Amino acid sequence: MSKEKKKNPLKKPKRLNKKLYEAELERLQFELVKWQYWIKEQGLRVVITFDGRDAAGKGGTIKRIMEPLQPRDIRLVALGKPSDREQTQWYFQRYISHLPAAGEIVLFDRSWYNRATVERVMGFCTDQQYWDFLRDAPNFERLLINDGIILLKYWLSVDDEEQERRFQARAQNPMRRWKLSPIDIESRNRWVEYSKAKDLMIEHTDIPEARWRQIESNDKRRTRLNVIHDVLDAIPYENVIPGVLTLPPRPPRDEHYVRPPRDHQYIIEDRYNGK
Repeated sequence: MSKEKKKNPLKKPKRLNKKLYEAELERLQFELVKWQYWIKEQGLRVVITFDGRDAAGKGGTIKRIMEPLQPRDIRLVALGKPSDREQTQWYFQRYISHLPAAGEIVLFDRSWYNRATVERVMGFCTDQQYWDFLRDAPNFERLLINDGIILLKYWLSVDDEEQERRFQARAQNPMRRWKLSPIDIESRNRWVEYSKAKDLMIEHTDIPEARWRQIESNDKRRTRLNVIHDVLDAIPYENVIPGVLTLPPRPPRDEHYVRPPRDHQYIIEDRYNGK
């Protein structure tokens, strides 16, 4: 009699075909280039927030958005623990300093919604601070939108089995272990608390002016493509990429220029010469 196969709780979910993913990612990233040129030309101000459970795929999604874009006009903001001084400020104050100017895009890897999730579940804020936040966040976002800022809010959802698989992979890989913080580890014990906090947050802050754009993120490839698609759909754009540039001929070399001796300079060794 054949033995019944045991279910592996850490088995990877079926992922989108790699060749399809890579081809579609390349196509969408070219559209992102057009999108950024349009935002720059029109002087738009764009804020995109990425929130979700630990290991939900926020960082990888952000990376694929930023890869093809001009870095001077797109910024990633990933704030750490607030300083003693920042803890005495208005809660939204340290986020305001990172808002975009005309033609800029700002991506938040975790946003002000940390208060409604991580801080709430881990006990890093008081009940008063928590309820004040749920009341104030919609008004704060309306202020941004009324001033002309385009705000997109993404919540990436990962189930408990896939999160555990990703945690185990990080724990076993020294190059990725930095992604596993003590708070991440503690979050494993508070799955239900996080779910309740997220549900209440959505209830209070999913406003018509700034809807929560929720996406299942068990398959990172699908998540990245779907988020990029949604970003492009949310902000209509036209192709204003400059035409092909014709470069003038290079000036003739100055025959009187003498290069300084290389033995007086620090030259990095080519360790792969001949390989």
